[in-house]
Amino acid sequence: MNEIILMTISGKDRPGVTSAMTCILANYNVNILDIGQAVIHNTLSLGILIQVPTDAGASNLLRDLLFRAHELDMHVRFEPVNPSDYEQWVGGQGKSRHIITLLGRRISALHLARVAEIAANHGLNIDNINRLSGRVSLQSPSDTERTKACVEFSVRGIPADASALRQEFLKAASDHDVDIAFQQDDIYRRNRRLVVFDMDSTLIEAEVIDELAKEAGVGEQVAAITEAAMRGELDFNASFRQRVALLKGLDVAVLETIAARLKLTEGAETLVSQLKALGFKTAILSGGFNYFAKGLQQRLGFDYVYANELDIADGKVTGEVSGEIVNGERKAQLLREIAAKEGLKLEQTIAVGDGANDLPMLSIAGLGIAFRAKPLVRQSAKQAISTLGLDGILYLIGFRDRDGVQS
Repeated sequence: MNEIILMTISGKDRPGVTSAMTCILANYNVNILDIGQAVIHNTLSLGILIQVPTDAGASNLLRDLLFRAHELDMHVRFEPVNPSDYEQWVGGQGKSRHIITLLGRRISALHLARVAEIAANHGLNIDNINRLSGRVSLQSPSDTERTKACVEFSVRGIPADASALRQEFLKAASDHDVDIAFQQDDIYRRNRRLVVFDMDSTLIEAEVIDELAKEAGVGEQVAAITEAAMRGELDFNASFRQRVALLKGLDVAVLETIAARLKLTEGAETLVSQLKALGFKTAILSGGFNYFAKGLQQRLGFDYVYANELDIADGKVTGEVSGEIVNGERKAQLLREIAAKEGLKLEQTIAVGDGANDLPMLSIAGLGIAFRAKPLVRQSAKQAISTLGLDGILYLIGFRDRDGVQS
């Protein structure tokens, strides 16, 4: 019977190690059943599961491998594998797989331990761990200076209680000031093609209607209504019309003044440029105003823009809006329409927003992300990012810092 042996090689990484060892395996007509390699701080760890033909002479093979490893100043271990154990392992390859993404300004041993503990408690086996973020210099700025760290776990198994698992991840994220995403690892995760964004407090660090209200002298009144609406305490359409009515008489020149001072959210420019370079379609679906959304489209290159039309007459805001209000239900409808126009399934879409009126589109998108969101939205959305900028979303689709491309 053919022997099955797990060979593990470790030592200082250098060119030619894998080549040297696999050439010996080739000379003995060895069959490779599995292989994996990782390099951490110039230290190589290479594992190869081999099947040695009966007539190959396993003892001679192991001797040659040991001698070559010694010449390369590498450590090598051999462990026999029972064929029945191997078959049991093979039988598990069709099990459901998930991706756990851990994001933060810094990642500590405590963060890793907490994620691993929760996964284990829910019967999930960690198969692979990969760092998606770039290496961090010891001279890098403090946590408050927008550093980024991300580690991705590939896990196997089906949690008995997915809702309880998600709640534990949410609590751990809140307790330790990190973000933890849990996704099904399927073909759609690797084939998403459309990303739609809310605008206010998502793409930009402001609620435009509040900025308009300040200029109109009704800032506190409008801000209070906005906050209640975003928390889901008020009907969006009614609250929106109520807020716009308070803007009546505002000079149209103020719009340009506000547009000039609007600040993009951290990571917005990087995210959109990378998405465009990767061939994604992008859209703004905003309960704000077209004037500002169109400005963002020109600045960042969005493919689609849908927002509310602020009614203006004689150079003044009339206090009304033209056309259908872009509320939560309308955002979800627009997401469906754009996906259909692009020939995409909803599973291939990503939606990003912060308010209660974003929940309908977040719930139907393949990946719904609550970004720096209100507690209600964070609890209800499939995923949430609060510690990093918008470019942290790239990690959720498996993007590595080193994968950056020019648009």
